[in-house]
Amino acid sequence: MKFKRIFMIVLDSLGVGETLDAANYKDSGANTLAHINENYDLFIPNLKKIGFMNTINMSVNKDTEAFYTIAKPTNPGKDSLSGHYELFGVKNTIPFKTFNEGFPIEILSSIEQVSGRKILGNKSCNNPDEIINELGDRQISYGALIVFTSADSDLQIAAHEDTIPIETLHEYCDRLNKISIENNWKIGRIIARPFTGTSGKYKLINSARQDYAVNPPELSVLDRLNKNNYNVIGIGKINDIFNKKGINKIIKASNNSEAMNKFIDIMDKNFTGLCVANLPDFDSLYGHTRDVEGYANAIEEFDVDVPIILNKLELDDLLIITADHGNDPTFPGGDHTRENVPVIMYSRNFKHPKRLEAFDTFANIGATIADNFQVELPTIGKSILDELE
Repeated sequence: MKFKRIFMIVLDSLGVGETLDAANYKDSGANTLAHINENYDLFIPNLKKIGFMNTINMSVNKDTEAFYTIAKPTNPGKDSLSGHYELFGVKNTIPFKTFNEGFPIEILSSIEQVSGRKILGNKSCNNPDEIINELGDRQISYGALIVFTSADSDLQIAAHEDTIPIETLHEYCDRLNKISIENNWKIGRIIARPFTGTSGKYKLINSARQDYAVNPPELSVLDRLNKNNYNVIGIGKINDIFNKKGINKIIKASNNSEAMNKFIDIMDKNFTGLCVANLPDFDSLYGHTRDVEGYANAIEEFDVDVPIILNKLELDDLLIITADHGNDPTFPGGDHTRENVPVIMYSRNFKHPKRLEAFDTFANIGATIADNFQVELPTIGKSILDELE
């Protein structure tokens, strides 16, 4: 075992350039990181030291303090589940569906049959606070359900806790998830979003959010680590994406700040295994809403945390920074973009960090993690553990 602890951060949606098949997704020319930098001139000195900006065009950085490269997606689609699956060695041949134009009558009818309630909304909305305040009064008046999606593969259902008890909303979503799987709706997650408050001041109850996801189609590296009694710590929506499979310590976090605080706390713990955190704000708050400045500020805020993280690493720790797909805020619409992702690997023990050859699949990351802990390798991906010297 080369590394006792591996820490991994997924910068949700922070892609670094179009894939070879981007035209099939109408994403030719997409480059999340490059276009943000062109419009904002990022000040991220700490990330630059570890080769982050070099991933845009794979330029050589002789002074890099980390191994760096890009990884190309092989799973179809550009949603969070397919991207995260591939990062941890899960091959997924059928992309999940998105519903930017609203859900079809088949799905709406099932929601009404399960709940016995009318539906409001049925549209794409990247800011749940907006839709609950737009439709909250009517939801309470009619005892209806607010139905929306986030441009990812999800079906979100919101209701005021005084109108529909939280437990009842959870039950609706649990039953709908089972129906979705049975009828092959190809929806990644069905999410219960209870809210509270009064007219014009409605707020989501994030602690009562509940995600009901499909199970990965095969065992992931997380499962393999768990089966071999390694710690597998998931922070944020990692747990929802894998439907808690393979994760033996679940830590909730609803935004970048909360996820990073809990991630840094875990670094003070003595364990053997993997800790992985997803930072969702890049995608949900800024990518989908096409907020270039907000996205840039979030990257700069993350840069401030980088030296804290690096200083907390032990000599036998490995840090991996990557992403799951793109979401270019300079592109039209509000959908994800089909992009390659950055890969940064840092250890205080590295003597010759450098640029690596581009990965043919995200799964090289998962294969490297599995190889380090000497567990069964995933069905896809190639370990580069021996190159990390």
